[in-house]
Amino acid sequence: MTHSVVLDVTQRLIDRSREARSEYLARIDAQTKVGKGRAGLSCGNLAHAVAASCSSEKKSILDLTQSNVALISSYNDMLSAHQPYQDYPNQIKQLLAHYGHTAQVAGCVPAMCDGVTQGQAGMDMSLFSRDLIAQATAISLSHNVFDSTLLLGICDKIAPGQLMGALTYGHLPTAFVPAGLMATGISNDEKVDVRQKYAAGEVGKDALLDMECRAYHSPGTCTFYGTANTNQLVFEAMGLMLPGSAFVHPHSELRKALTEDAALKIASMNQGSNNFRPLSEVVTEKSLINGIIALLASGGSTNHSIHMVAVARTAGIILTWQDISDLSEVVPLLARVYPNGPADMNAFQQAGGVPALLHRLDQSDLLHRDVVPAFGEFEDQMNLPTLIQGKLEWVRCEQSQDNSVIAAPEQVFQDTGGTRVLTGNLGNAVVKVSAVQGDQRVIEAPAVVFQCQHEVEAAYQRGELNKDCIVVVTHNGPAANGMPELHKLMPILGNVQKSGFKVALVTDGRLSGASGKIPSAIHLSPEALRGGAIGLVRDGDILRLDCQSGELNNLSDTTGRQALELDTEISQQTWGRNLFSVLRQSVSSAEQGASFIV
Repeated sequence: MTHSVVLDVTQRLIDRSREARSEYLARIDAQTKVGKGRAGLSCGNLAHAVAASCSSEKKSILDLTQSNVALISSYNDMLSAHQPYQDYPNQIKQLLAHYGHTAQVAGCVPAMCDGVTQGQAGMDMSLFSRDLIAQATAISLSHNVFDSTLLLGICDKIAPGQLMGALTYGHLPTAFVPAGLMATGISNDEKVDVRQKYAAGEVGKDALLDMECRAYHSPGTCTFYGTANTNQLVFEAMGLMLPGSAFVHPHSELRKALTEDAALKIASMNQGSNNFRPLSEVVTEKSLINGIIALLASGGSTNHSIHMVAVARTAGIILTWQDISDLSEVVPLLARVYPNGPADMNAFQQAGGVPALLHRLDQSDLLHRDVVPAFGEFEDQMNLPTLIQGKLEWVRCEQSQDNSVIAAPEQVFQDTGGTRVLTGNLGNAVVKVSAVQGDQRVIEAPAVVFQCQHEVEAAYQRGELNKDCIVVVTHNGPAANGMPELHKLMPILGNVQKSGFKVALVTDGRLSGASGKIPSAIHLSPEALRGGAIGLVRDGDILRLDCQSGELNNLSDTTGRQALELDTEISQQTWGRNLFSVLRQSVSSAEQGASFIV
């Protein structure tokens, strides 16, 4: 039987969401009742939709008994994770043509990479791109000539945005088609070592660039367990892609077979068929909880404390940080992948990948079994794909193949999950504790206050952070500057910690899914620009960040203080950021998903 806390949190979620979920399902039901979209189009509408198609494609699209699959692609040839998608449309079209079906690239969405824009002006637009991608996905589907949808997207904001957009067309069967993981380049220990040495001035830029190019060296997602790979793991756990498909290498024969299998299966789900399974039946309160449990058990990215809230709300589900934190109390850490351990995602896949993790969670009665994945049944999610004499087969994943990466039965790497919520007189924040050592989980120290990560870097280079301290970075929330990831801080604070000092971070900004050993209270809400108490913190205030008790407090008296007034818009007028001013004004708090559309 499913764990009592999981049941309690789920029921609380269902009760809280009842009105919003009913409204969402009513909208989807109204769209479903319209029937096959193409049937309602005029002759002129249809002619425009097939004008560029060859004669055989035109015939199939105009034949309402055949399927026309929408492809929403995030392809670009600059970014490693998305470059493999270049050939997917033709591959899918050629396969479906053998069965009389068609596929059309309904639209493409922007795919920016936080790894490229971290520390740069472009990062200020990164989080907003998620909701823009959701809108672009909905616009792509608005032609209403499709019977189902395949989402070709992977990375940080892209996959959540595509899912949010697809949920507005939740009457269509929908699934993700992953592109896979790049091969291992160098060890994570070497990456951290060189980055910290560069931050300390011990090696030059040439050494740093050489290391980075050896780490990021080929098509596929980055090998560490950051936000991109967390997307893949969580969405596979939610049943939104074929089992075991998230981390298969690009351009491999198995990857090609999985792509074709997903395309053929989704094309068979026409409305009215026995296989019909719309997205609205796949994304439910219970499947969402399964995804969050997988997130916690794997020590996934803190960005998902924002993304999962936003995705849920698009489906009429009112998820809160407290739900995530309560689940974290009973979900153990079952995976050790960098930054939670030395292994990378290739090692995770070799250990059995998501099916092995789900099998381990299911053994502990931590998953809802009465869910409906996009393909097959719940039990099928614990099967691994393989090629036997060139044919795609599925084999049962009974347990981890490497107990140092995915825990064996009765084994845990930590009794509680990787993420928890901090509350106190500074507001509500999220902390990722899975990689924080036990003696670093309670930090009480004087505050050192900054307004941007570049100021922190300059102070470190001046030798001003060589002490016990809690670095506070204000005015980096969604409304202030789009909530950029504060990428530069981790090597710097890692060096301070390595020197023997107690150090922590408190900010209304974000950190990457790669954040690890530094206790970091992030996504602090309310943010400074909207009157949050973080804006009252001054240098020397004694702060206490307690990962054990879940408390985040300023122990100093702030009575009579005025919040720092900072015109954040002045710095947002270049590099295209001025186009997003209306979004900064309307965006919700991080706690509510940092969204301007839900």
